[in-house]
Formats: sequence, structure tokens, C-alpha cells
Amino acid sequence: MRKFFLTLGFSGLSPKAPGTVGSFVALILGYFALMVLSIETFFLLTLLISVVAVKQIDIYEKEVGVHDGKEIVIDELSGMWITLALAGLTTSSSIYLFLVAFIFFRAFDILKPSIIGVIDRKVQGGWGVMGDDMVAGVFAALCTALVSYLFF
Repeated sequence: MRKFFLTLGFSGLSPKAPGTVGSFVALILGYFALMVLSIETFFLLTLLISVVAVKQIDIYEKEVGVHDGKEIVIDELSGMWITLALAGLTTSSSIYLFLVAFIFFRAFDILKPSIIGVIDRKVQGGWGVMGDDMVAGVFAALCTALVSYLFF
């Protein structure tokens, strides 16, 4: 059950680009979650999942002896959902904005500029795995909100 959760339904076991696959699965799940949840409830659910993930990652890393294994993509869900929530996206938003959010999140998660990279390199355990993606989500949300304001 832990591996199913941490790999986001085993999407993190993808042989190619597990982070991108996990982020895309998170985007789809987020879109459908926003069909039934208010943006506030969606954000609170994201925070709950993130806190549970930190603890589960700590346990998993002790079991396998590897920090931030590629198969762990629950951090992508957290970052992607933070992006959607803070950018204020709902199912009435343009589908293009969801794609913009995805692209910004992946860019910040891959490139790890500024504080994102510092967290990735220096913070250990579950908070290290989750923290850089959560901050990447905040940066991606700001950029998505700006694009939404300027073009939509």
C-alpha cells in the first residue's frame, strides 16, 4: 500500500521520465478532484497528502536505503496540486492554463533554480523529497497566475 501511494498508483515505476509521468497523472487527478472539491478543500487535501507523504517517505527510505528514489512521485502530486490550487485553477479555467501549469511545474522541478535546488541538495528525509517540489509548485503557481492574468 505504501509503494502504491508513494509511486502514485505505480506511475513512478515508468521506465522513462517517472517524474513527468507522475506529474501528468497528478494533473489529471487534480482536474477531476477539482470537479467535486472547492479550491480551498483541494488545497487542504494537498497539504494533508503532503504531510502523510513526508512520514511515509521517511519509513520507505529506511526500508530501501535510498534517498529520493526515482520511483517516488507523490512529491510531484503535491507540487502539481499546489500549483493548481495557488494559481486558482478550476474546471472552468481554460484547459490551456492546466497545460501551462504543468509546463511551469516541470520546468521548476527539473531546473531547480534558487531555493528549490538548495532544498533538494541539503534537506534530507521526507521533507527533502517533498520540500523542493512544494516550493517549485509555489513558483509555478505564481507564473501560471501571471500568464492567466495577462492572456486569459
